Amino acid sequence: MTLNTEILLEDLISRTQTNIKEAEKYSKLSIETLNSKVDPNSWSVLECLEHLNLYGDFYLPEIKKRMEISTTIPRENFKSGFLGNYFAMAMVPKKPLKKMKTFKDKNPIGSELDQTTISRFIKQQEVLLQLLEKAKTVDLSKIKTAISISKLIKLKLGDTFRVVVYHNDRHILQANKILVLK
Repeated sequence: MTLNTEILLEDLISRTQTNIKEAEKYSKLSIETLNSKVDPNSWSVLECLEHLNLYGDFYLPEIKKRMEISTTIPRENFKSGFLGNYFAMAMVPKKPLKKMKTFKDKNPIGSELDQTTISRFIKQQEVLLQLLEKAKTVDLSKIKTAISISKLIKLKLGDTFRVVVYHNDRHILQANKILVLK
């Protein structure tokens, strides 16, 4: 899949800005509402955000490090890799939202969470916005990043950004659904 780099980055920036606005709305809710669940085995709003924070702890430094050592120049188009496109498309929220298993170290169920979870998420999204802006100056196809499930597998930077942002979208939708069902 080939995408115009500028259009791709603007879409990812827009999605990230929307996710920040949603998280800012959550900060106005009570801690009880934020920690409530539809059922004992599901996640709360804060657990959805903490799950994203745990992934952000891996991906944001990884992306930053790879971009800092890059000497590439931007290209007009980004050509997605087979595996990267597969992972990105798997993260795109579709109706109905299909449940996916998460890795134990990224599962926040039962965590003691408070408003700082929201602040941390917003800060991570602001860092992501900075990285997306910086990405306009590099080649999204040439830079490769490790992924959280295996440092042996590398994705093109453009695919990594897509996976991270679409994953964020997925769990913001999940958090909004929790609020509607409660």
